[in-house]
Amino acid sequence: MTERPLWAPWRIEYVTGPKDGECIFCAAASSDNTDPAHAPIDRTERCITILNAYPYAPGHVMVAPVRHVAAFEDLDEQEMLDTMRLARRSILAIRQAMSPDGFNVGLNLGRIAGAGIADHLHLHVVPRWNGDTNFMPLLADTHVIPQALEATQAILARAIAELP
Repeated sequence: MTERPLWAPWRIEYVTGPKDGECIFCAAASSDNTDPAHAPIDRTERCITILNAYPYAPGHVMVAPVRHVAAFEDLDEQEMLDTMRLARRSILAIRQAMSPDGFNVGLNLGRIAGAGIADHLHLHVVPRWNGDTNFMPLLADTHVIPQALEATQAILARAIAELP
């Protein structure tokens, strides 16, 4: 088996960049920004969905409450329901627009659990394709399916607009 390096050069900005600025979820929730790395692609009154600016796969989105809250147990009933509703809408839209073979959906609660932004809870929805990368240990013969954020935003925005 030949080892192949995984190239994801867009992630270096996140890895080496400052992490102590304004919360990206709070900024997205309160902004009219149309930048695909910062603007919500779906929302309810209590939660938003944004593209991950440093994705593990095309279509990688995060669902977060509008309220700045870190602990899962501190979500109110409506925030929990809206988080799941937006996650379901994301899956439906991504499935329609991008035809993935599966999904990883999950929360990293706390920095030790892998949360890059530990002080604002967010749920990851990561589409997966047969033969793509895994964000757990990377093995030989893995491949990244590249797509620009602008292209991802355009196709997911269309798919979300078509949802009931």
